[in-house]
Amino acid sequence: MKKLSFTNGVFLGGLLFLYLPMLILIIYSFNSSRLVTVWAGWSTKWYLALLEDDQILGAIWMSLRIAFYSSTMAVVLGTMAAFVMTRFNKFRGRTLFSGMITAPLVMPDVIIGLSLLLLFVGMAQGFGWPAERGMLTIWIAHVTFSAAYATVVISSRLREVDRSVEEAAMDLGATPFKTFFIITVPAIAPALAAGWLLSFTLSLDDLVISSFVAGPGATTLPMVVFSSVRLGVSPKINALATLIIMAVSLAAFVTWYVLRRAEKRRLQQLRTDMEEVVEVPAYRPQPVINPVKQRKQRVGSQEKEEVPESVT
Repeated sequence: MKKLSFTNGVFLGGLLFLYLPMLILIIYSFNSSRLVTVWAGWSTKWYLALLEDDQILGAIWMSLRIAFYSSTMAVVLGTMAAFVMTRFNKFRGRTLFSGMITAPLVMPDVIIGLSLLLLFVGMAQGFGWPAERGMLTIWIAHVTFSAAYATVVISSRLREVDRSVEEAAMDLGATPFKTFFIITVPAIAPALAAGWLLSFTLSLDDLVISSFVAGPGATTLPMVVFSSVRLGVSPKINALATLIIMAVSLAAFVTWYVLRRAEKRRLQQLRTDMEEVVEVPAYRPQPVINPVKQRKQRVGSQEKEEVPESVT
């Protein structure tokens, strides 16, 4: 029997540590018993009961909408901030700007949630907006902290983009706006996708900030799960967690597959272009010869050919 090496053992232990709890949760989502810790056989009734729970379905729909809107806005704002941080290296207040953008990365969620709550309450008392806290206030709060993560991801990719390609496009007549969408955006597309997925996950998973800025009629999925866990874990939560795991895994696989195909297509196109360049013969300019000098060389060669005949 082959002995397991230390490296393989650590790798296997890490995989078990990460994925064994998820596997147990998926298995117990098919448990027919109402008690989570008691196994009573296989059943799918909790999935059917989940589809009949209007509170959970409403929370899922609200969380998905907030996550979609906030991640999209976070990518837009993060791209703008990353463009300023990477392309405008020298301007007054650059250090302050970078610090303000990345501050939510190190700020506790409790501080962010409390500060936003005080802001919304003060604005409601002073301007009458927002009239009530709900989906809009949660969306603003999620954009506030998720835009920082998107900025970090996109800025790291923007620093690696070859600016000579953009400059060549503008030299050929393209406007900066057209150059950005035709040259820059395709080059940073993987970072945009990664920033969007990261922002979507953070928004979907947030509990602390949403608890501060949510109103009575706005309940997200983490808030419903947390409130139900305090009263006792329901088997429907296991079924819900299983569906979320499957959906996230499928989305991650589809994103990886699409980006992988796009990268392979780009490399293949680059290889084809390089082969075409190699096949085209290089232009070699013919040397310019003076006609008088060429005539003298011709006469000299003829005299050399006639010398042996005169000698003989």
